[in-house]
Amino acid sequence: MSTSGSPRSVSAPAAAPADGGELSAAGLALAAEIRDREAPLAALPPRSDRSEEQQLGAAAIHRACRELRAAFLRAHAAAVYDRLTEGRTARLGLTELAGAAAESFPGLVPDGAQLAEELRHAQADKEGREIDQGIFFREILRLPGAGAHLVDVMRDPTPRAHALLPDFRATGRAELGKVTVERQGDGGHVTFHNDSCLNAEDNDLIAQLEVAVDLVLLDDGIRVGVLRGGPMTHPRYRGRRVFSAGVNLADLHHGRISFTGFLLQRELGYISKMYRGLSTLGRPDTFPAHGVEKPWVAAVETFAIGGGTQLLLVMDKVIAAADSYLSLPAAQEGIVPGAANFRLARLTGGRVARQAVLGGRKIWAGEPDARLLIDEVVDPKAMDRAVEDAVTQLAAPAVLANRRMLRVSEEPVDVFRAYMAEFSLVQAERLYGEDVLDKVGRFSARSGTGPSATDPPKSGTESGTESGTEPGAAAGTRTDTHAGAETGR
Repeated sequence: MSTSGSPRSVSAPAAAPADGGELSAAGLALAAEIRDREAPLAALPPRSDRSEEQQLGAAAIHRACRELRAAFLRAHAAAVYDRLTEGRTARLGLTELAGAAAESFPGLVPDGAQLAEELRHAQADKEGREIDQGIFFREILRLPGAGAHLVDVMRDPTPRAHALLPDFRATGRAELGKVTVERQGDGGHVTFHNDSCLNAEDNDLIAQLEVAVDLVLLDDGIRVGVLRGGPMTHPRYRGRRVFSAGVNLADLHHGRISFTGFLLQRELGYISKMYRGLSTLGRPDTFPAHGVEKPWVAAVETFAIGGGTQLLLVMDKVIAAADSYLSLPAAQEGIVPGAANFRLARLTGGRVARQAVLGGRKIWAGEPDARLLIDEVVDPKAMDRAVEDAVTQLAAPAVLANRRMLRVSEEPVDVFRAYMAEFSLVQAERLYGEDVLDKVGRFSARSGTGPSATDPPKSGTESGTESGTEPGAAAGTRTDTHAGAETGR
């Protein structure tokens, strides 16, 4: 199969006509019911200014509307997806699919105006309309047919990667902003350098990483992908490479971490592409029937916190500096750590997985248990050579076929789809849990102006990059601040 691919179609289908069919009639009834039930919300002040009685009233409205949306989708999700995708001929990504749903089925998911209004507010002051998107994607993904189609669509190459590909093939280098991609021999080196916040994840970084992964997979001159953090300019880490400090808490506090564009996109987008490769672009007659995939190496220096550790779970080889550590403190902060709950126990066993996810255990590279997650621990000065050797090893002809068969055995795509269906709603609710919002608020109070991603991690506390540090440790212990029981927003 050629690795050139084609850009994902992003043209949304026209609004559903009132054709008297069951789906159209049900959609119109839902829209009218949602409109009537949500009407009182327009008379309320901003969430932060509401009285307790007003808060309870708004929560009751949202809860009732969500029950209606869930019931509608339980009855019609397959038909909704087929209408939005024109019988699964249009390949709509998450954002495009949600936008088409808002247009064709008003009230089912937030429309553009509602999402724009949400972006004007800090996380604690939003209505929580992304939860409605979580309901939508859960019901689509739980369907074997529609869900499998969406999972496949999300592995299509991005339009930006296609636009950059000719120049990248010619020069072997692409500067994407916070990410650089460079061909070195058989290796495609993806280096993230979100310097001001120790490679904390934000919406831009996630989008750029997906383009970078696409370029590595699309370039015929690259046989192995490499993930590595770049040298930092932060005073505390100047000149040192840092793998990842996890999600940017400053952006979370200010309401700038997108549910679809970040939390769902990273799992179904670039992480899925690294693990499973690019899709066959909906062409069932393609030979071979599998998409374009390549083995991946991760080079961990200083720390891999939260999302950084999640990336290691889909790598074919993990090399770590002897003074580095890994951690997954998401449960302490309140959110679900991506697909780590799905993958970690397979590698470490249930006890270590629970210690890491539920207890926030930090695993140093030199610990015996680290061998379950790290293939090779080397002196920090020997990292470059270790990465070169790993690329040479994984570029061997038989690696790709055996990697593919290991993947098929370890993680059937249908099981992943089912996990992502539940993750979609659980994570959306977590983003608006009162405990999550309380922790983010306390970060803001400590810093005076909101958590700053440029401040150094403080010993024993969480920083604005989901990081804190212990005495004697390389600073940056992440503590994801997403917690929350189901909220009534």
